[in-house]
Amino acid sequence: MSERLCNVLFLCTHNSARSVMAEALLNTLGHGRFKAFSAGSAPSGRVNPFAIEMADAIGYPTDRVRSKSWDEFAEGQSGTTAPAMDIVITVCDNAAVETCPVWAAPHGTAPATAHWGFPDPSTEPGTDADKRRAFERVFLAIRADIARLVALPVESLDRVVLARELARIHAP
Repeated sequence: MSERLCNVLFLCTHNSARSVMAEALLNTLGHGRFKAFSAGSAPSGRVNPFAIEMADAIGYPTDRVRSKSWDEFAEGQSGTTAPAMDIVITVCDNAAVETCPVWAAPHGTAPATAHWGFPDPSTEPGTDADKRRAFERVFLAIRADIARLVALPVESLDRVVLARELARIHAP
């Protein structure tokens, strides 16, 4: 990988909570080495207010936060000016009853991919305080993985080694 910015796409089904929080965290903690994006295979069109709270708490500009389709990042789409992705990470919980999107780069070099499954905090029952605590737990778990990603020498790793290191970050 060259010395340029490392583009990272976080994918989840609805792009309303986990992927949005991961985008905010990496853009905030990435020290200018990373440019993070998020998208969903079936976007809800609305970001969960608790995810916005978490992004706001770390100083991420929440006017950038929106739920969007991964079509915006697919290569070869007519009229797209999407950046090429170096890394694509799914953050949905494949143990839950949800379908994680699968990213396939139709043209060019395929990005390094990984799956970091996190429970969906938006399904937490109870009061707003209960839901906020669920978002905080998931946010902190994502933050820990992002910290390990930021510590990697991504600029010097080839795609295969990078994919292995990304998997190791979230290994049980």
